[in-house]
Amino acid sequence: MAAARFRLSSYLWPFTWRRTCTWRRHTWRALSSNPSVKVEKDDGGLGRPFDKVLVANRGEIACRVIRTCRRLGISSVAVFSSADTAAPHREQADESWEIGPAPSSESYLRADKIVQVAKESGSQAVHPGYGFLSENANFASMVEAEGLSFIGPPVPAIRAMGDKVESKSIARAAGVNTIPGFDGVVPDADEAVCIARDVGYPVMIKASAGGGGKGMRVARNDAEVHEGFRMSEQEAASSFGDCRLLVEKFIDCPRHIEMQVLADRHGNAVWLNERECSVQRRNQKVIEEAPSPFLDPETRHAMGKQAVQLALAVGYVSAGTVEFLVDSQSQFYFLEMNTRLQVEHPVTECITGLDLVAEMLWIAAGHQLAIKQENVPLHGWAVESRVYAEDPYKAFGMPSVGRLSRYREPVEVPGVRVDSGVREGSEVSIYYDPMISKLVTWGETRAEALISMLHALDSYVIRGVTHNVSLLREVIASERFASGQLSTAFLAEEYPDGFHGHHLTVEESEELVAVAAALEASFLRRARTIKSQGRPSLPMSFEPIELWVHLGDSKYEVKVTVKDEKTHVVAIGDHEVEVFGQIDLSSSLLSLEVARIKRLIQPLCRDGTGRLTLQFLGTAYELRVLSPAVARLLPLMPEPLTVDLSRQLLSPMPGTVVSFAVAVGDNVVSGQEVCVIEAMKMQNSLVSTRSGKVKTVNFKPGSTVGEGDLLVEIE
Repeated sequence: MAAARFRLSSYLWPFTWRRTCTWRRHTWRALSSNPSVKVEKDDGGLGRPFDKVLVANRGEIACRVIRTCRRLGISSVAVFSSADTAAPHREQADESWEIGPAPSSESYLRADKIVQVAKESGSQAVHPGYGFLSENANFASMVEAEGLSFIGPPVPAIRAMGDKVESKSIARAAGVNTIPGFDGVVPDADEAVCIARDVGYPVMIKASAGGGGKGMRVARNDAEVHEGFRMSEQEAASSFGDCRLLVEKFIDCPRHIEMQVLADRHGNAVWLNERECSVQRRNQKVIEEAPSPFLDPETRHAMGKQAVQLALAVGYVSAGTVEFLVDSQSQFYFLEMNTRLQVEHPVTECITGLDLVAEMLWIAAGHQLAIKQENVPLHGWAVESRVYAEDPYKAFGMPSVGRLSRYREPVEVPGVRVDSGVREGSEVSIYYDPMISKLVTWGETRAEALISMLHALDSYVIRGVTHNVSLLREVIASERFASGQLSTAFLAEEYPDGFHGHHLTVEESEELVAVAAALEASFLRRARTIKSQGRPSLPMSFEPIELWVHLGDSKYEVKVTVKDEKTHVVAIGDHEVEVFGQIDLSSSLLSLEVARIKRLIQPLCRDGTGRLTLQFLGTAYELRVLSPAVARLLPLMPEPLTVDLSRQLLSPMPGTVVSFAVAVGDNVVSGQEVCVIEAMKMQNSLVSTRSGKVKTVNFKPGSTVGEGDLLVEIE
């Protein structure tokens, strides 16, 4: 009997490959969290690698692993904290076990509880996902000590690559290019200064056991070394329980390009092309793509070869990623090896057709790799945007918490894959990473993938939390990103004064004004219909409606003529803008043709004072739509009182107070550090915006604070 196949109405993946003697077809889109994509079991005629697997994680990656387990006919076991009792990953698994309170230190980081659940549930193997315990050698050792399979690399490989000092030494011995620096653990800040002077500024201070951008600081002088050493040491201890640091030369404005590798227990290893991950904030990736728009075939091959050399040298098994920094001359240097499945693995799946989670399962079960290096495909282009519950207007992304009051993924857009672990009603908690989803688009060319991404971002409906869609869209739409001129300094260089949303052109402003006017006309028409309890009167269709629309500092006098149910003609000054399309006042997403350009607009808020907030080109804009009478009276209204907040240091995010650098009565100067707030395992230094004397300190280290809480008052 032929092996079962995925059944999809469209987007079947064009590649097949052989595992032993059986052809198997995978479709990257079927790995999406899209519930409309129906996936049948498909083990390729090989049986299944395990009967039951425990997924030691939460959120989107837990859902991702569970989907592949279901496809392979493997029973899945989820673990959850008290904060995740209604989480999708719990419901998608075949069974679920509660392991503790909300804080990760009492639940998802409790290796003993997770191993106990694995034993009691009858699981044969444990998949760690990414984050939490995924690169914890002690956890992997505990799993194997109980006779279970750890779906990942051997313990010695995890331990060796998890130590930045040892991994750099192994890489150099394996013939891998490495960054100049001190080959050892730095004992204190004074020694770090000596090393930095010897290596030459700027330098990177980073945690030996670190990863994910945590415990890393760039220093350009002695003072910054002292400060960076202290912050990195605290962050490393909090995130990894290991405060050892190293210092190495910082390569200014490099690209961050990584190689995906697969290795089995039989000495076989392949590299699956690269991923470009240069667009970052605070050393954490924001947008990834595969392949890189920069690499030529020769450099790609050289990087892939060195990645495999390192994997073989350390005895690596399973999926892993070797990260490199690449300069403008295509010189590349080893950064670190991540001994787990990467967040951005979907873009590799899109261009190769491989299911990396399935490969990890088969490898852990002792099977040989199903693919040879010469057969690794590279088809099309894939881009991934990390959609976070963050405020991009604050340091490119300060965490936001709340409940998703309305949520709709853009799964109807062709070429889109969404990996998420949330749904409408889900809560984004202070306790965990604020990721909402990974939005992935694929196209035959990079341009096609980027166009699909813009469409998908415009179609993505997220309410209840602040999110970073505006930043993602602005980056994707930028000329520099389209040209492929990327570096890890991309955001800082493109937005030196911080991100402030999309800057509207004159034409775009008039489009937005026209849409606002058409919406107001529709509201007025509905109100008249309700009042008359019948059909709208005929004059409504012909007599222009006069309105004033305020957008920023500009005021527009407009006249709206309703031609028919789908056509509004808006006169702005001496020209007209036609708004064509069905305006459903209850819809969260409007698809309209404005000035003959197809636009997706999201109505966010409307109140009784004429305020209307619309999301347009990714950014939320507040407008005021007024009748002529109200517009004439508005200048006569008193100006609202403004409050001087410069004397108050407010928490920019929910989090935990790590420390205060000042006490009541201390004198401070503008720019001086006042306190440190930790949110999502990242420490953020808050500084005073004015000079003065500290009047009050309202919290203590260890206190939990919310966004906007008054931390320190200065007089």
